[in-house]
Amino acid sequence: MPQVYEIYIKDHFSAAHSLRGYDGNCSRTHGHNWIIEAFIQCDRLNQLGIGIDFRDVKKALRQILDKLDHTNLNELAEFGAVNPTSENIAKFLYKELEKMFNTEHINVSKVVVFESPGCGSAYWER
Repeated sequence: MPQVYEIYIKDHFSAAHSLRGYDGNCSRTHGHNWIIEAFIQCDRLNQLGIGIDFRDVKKALRQILDKLDHTNLNELAEFGAVNPTSENIAKFLYKELEKMFNTEHINVSKVVVFESPGCGSAYWER
């Protein structure tokens, strides 16, 4: 059976958004302190016993989150055609991390986005 190692990084950012076309309070601009968990899998370890360095993943995730931090997500090009829901934010982050890390032996497995304690969504591909 193939072996799989998985690491995860947790980070956060603060941003406002509104849900276009939504019938309710979330149609008005409001903010969240978003919590992000990014999961990366690998099938082998290096000579030190590391599949992928936590520091590399933390740095990459922070670079992406810095572009979102303290913005109105609706005003960003990435969310011009889609609502900045937790689902779409998770997909956006997954795709950005995938560009940076996916190789033959390493791949982004999942991104989880919490918009409030106990409320969030995840995105992954099969």
